[in-house]
Amino acid sequence: MSDISKQPFLTLFIRFFSIFLIVVTIIKIIFAVVSDGYDSMMNEFFSSDNWMQFVKVQLVMSTVYGLFMTGYYKFIKKK
Repeated sequence: MSDISKQPFLTLFIRFFSIFLIVVTIIKIIFAVVSDGYDSMMNEFFSSDNWMQFVKVQLVMSTVYGLFMTGYYKFIKKK
């Protein structure tokens, strides 16, 4: 990455947010499939009652991570 602190806040946030969202979601699904099996993972994460909660948790975690990392690289970490 070129000088990360010179990038706009929103661009940096979207980068951290999206990478975290994709990576953590994939890892969470893979671990659930490996430990409990496909049917159990589908019932746990994507049943009609649970999918909205799964999406909300992933979005909140990604937002917190994105804001924290963006703030860290923009305002705290010095070259």
